[in-house]
Amino acid sequence: MGIIPKLNRFDLSMIVISLVIGMGIFATPTQVAAHLSNPFLYFGAWLFGGAISLCGALTFAEIGARYPHTGGFYKTFSYCFHPAFAFMINWILVISNAASVAAVALIGAEYINPIIMPHHLQNDTGIKIMSITSVLVLYFISLIGIKVSARTQNVLALFKIGMILVLCMAVFKNPAPNAPIHLYKYAGNNSIRGFGVSLIAIFFTYGGYQQTINFGGDSINAKVNIPRAIFRGMAVVISLYILINFAYYYVLGIGGIQHRPALAATLAGVIFGATGYKIISLLMFVSVLAFINVNIMANPRVYYAMAEDGILPPIFKHVNPQTQVQEFGLTFFVAAVLIILFFVGSFEKMMSYVMFFDTIGLSTAAMSIFILRKKTKQLDGNGIYTIKWYPLIPLIFIITYWFVTISIFIDNPMASLICLCTFAIGLIIYFITKRGQKSISIP
Repeated sequence: MGIIPKLNRFDLSMIVISLVIGMGIFATPTQVAAHLSNPFLYFGAWLFGGAISLCGALTFAEIGARYPHTGGFYKTFSYCFHPAFAFMINWILVISNAASVAAVALIGAEYINPIIMPHHLQNDTGIKIMSITSVLVLYFISLIGIKVSARTQNVLALFKIGMILVLCMAVFKNPAPNAPIHLYKYAGNNSIRGFGVSLIAIFFTYGGYQQTINFGGDSINAKVNIPRAIFRGMAVVISLYILINFAYYYVLGIGGIQHRPALAATLAGVIFGATGYKIISLLMFVSVLAFINVNIMANPRVYYAMAEDGILPPIFKHVNPQTQVQEFGLTFFVAAVLIILFFVGSFEKMMSYVMFFDTIGLSTAAMSIFILRKKTKQLDGNGIYTIKWYPLIPLIFIITYWFVTISIFIDNPMASLICLCTFAIGLIIYFITKRGQKSISIP
């Protein structure tokens, strides 16, 4: 039995918001300010990143409308290019997504551990226990059914939006007395290279919306609801990001943003005083749960698409007819997250690796719009969403992401080479798998 559509437009909008707003906005502004100390360049980079991300979101909105399938991020590559290329891109994205979930789970555990864990577990062991427990709880919620998981996601996403709005209230308070702006010496080179490197962190913070097309088969009236959900979700995200960056700047100044990694905790201290740390720790942990939950929902859809193409065993596309859950695919992804939890490095060290994969994957996926327009001409004029100012919008997105890819290569060539080798390994795995399937089919 296949997947029955159950997600409405509000569900999809909350999924978009949760896919994008992870932990990045509470950490990456420090890295952006480190490269851009000029306030105009700093805010200009965030606005530019938001505009480019909106171009990408609009592009993926049309891709999702023209080709609404479960595991759409894989299916689109396979349909427009070649299954080998689709596997090469998607297999590593699934791994990087699992690694990102593991890293974010660790960050969430670091926030909540001092509040709820006993003293003897205020260490790395306690953090691992809390992160693993968080993932397992959300795993069991997801097993109940996709609609239950979606409702959980809606609550977590609304909570996350409320958290950011509460932090923005710091602009109505005086800056924290222990963090006067004039104490900090500005750094940053404010050059084109600095701007390009800062976009690595910014696009990492804005990324994730593309996974919405993985829910094509789960969505009610996907050709209409996916584009509108992506646009509305990204409009909310961009607005929230600009608001909270203004709050950071108002309270700390650029120098303060550069030197204070715990930005959210600082804002909470301005608003709530001594109790601010505990409050923000709880809110940050809820934000982490939302990010973990939405990835547990999204990534098994890619396995489903790969199994449909025969790249993965048929068990990956098995769907429980009562709950509409891919039980094996869900378990496989969660198992990958739990394994990585024992080996993952820091959130910051992973960024260059994850973003190199993402810039190549997203820019190439966006190129599929040119092929889809030709292959799905019959849909034109039937009320389907189409990008205004085509082909300018997707071209701006693609060219900018290539610029960021080059910036990553210049800034961290070793990470780039490792990523390129990993792509090549995916291609080798694909052909080995296909050859094995042919051998089995020969009587």
